[in-house]
Amino acid sequence: MKINLKVRLKNPLFILQVLLAMFTPLLAYAGLTVQDLTTWNALWDLMISAGKNPYVLCLMAVSLWNAVNDPTTRGAGDSPGAMTYQTPKK
Repeated sequence: MKINLKVRLKNPLFILQVLLAMFTPLLAYAGLTVQDLTTWNALWDLMISAGKNPYVLCLMAVSLWNAVNDPTTRGAGDSPGAMTYQTPKK
């Protein structure tokens, strides 16, 4: 699987999509909402407990896969055209 990560990281929407893909399974599994995380310690504790839980890690991996995979191309990587981009296509 080859993706043009250099260009994808220049797209703020992609970064937000990846962050949400990693964070939402954490909140869902713990039964929390964003309002429940009122301190950095609470967030850190949630991330530590998730790192010890194989089920949550699998949920995060699937969610990340869905965020990174381009369903408009055959296979798991970017198209040859997308691999030539230097900046996100307008």
